[in-house]
Amino acid sequence: MSEDVVQSPTGESEQERVNRNWNELVQELRVTQTGVQILTAFLLTVPFQQRFVELTDLQRNVYLATVSLAVVATGLIIAPVSFHRLVFRRQQKAWLVRAGHHSAHLGLICLALALVGAVWLVFDFVAGRTASLVVLVTATIFYAALWWGTPLRNNWRAPDNGSGGATSSAGT
Repeated sequence: MSEDVVQSPTGESEQERVNRNWNELVQELRVTQTGVQILTAFLLTVPFQQRFVELTDLQRNVYLATVSLAVVATGLIIAPVSFHRLVFRRQQKAWLVRAGHHSAHLGLICLALALVGAVWLVFDFVAGRTASLVVLVTATIFYAALWWGTPLRNNWRAPDNGSGGATSSAGT
């Protein structure tokens, strides 16, 4: 039996599953790309504002780290598009899905760190160090819990039926 004919627990062939996974990844990236590009563009304009010279050394360093994370996140989240162009029609979709998944995952980590850095910077500049530290901890817990904790908790509780930890064919 060929690999394309073997049916998964969800009733689809390996090739159908890979195609569906790629389509789902592309939809997720469409949502994320816009947000990360807007954040990066905004951060790149900050030094041209009049009050930028008022930043402390710590704030300036956090700003530079935040911009760097946003730029890396942008690159990682857009990378699957480039991957697709380079392997188009070369029968490498399974690799494309794996590489795109890893790139998107790393991009989301960088995006979360950039968002936390940006929020810290704004609160530190406007409201002071105590408020910025409270927001830093709160935002870090929020993103970690929502973006990673929730799905990981579901994966630990759901039986593995061969579809990546999900109990149905949706989202696997």
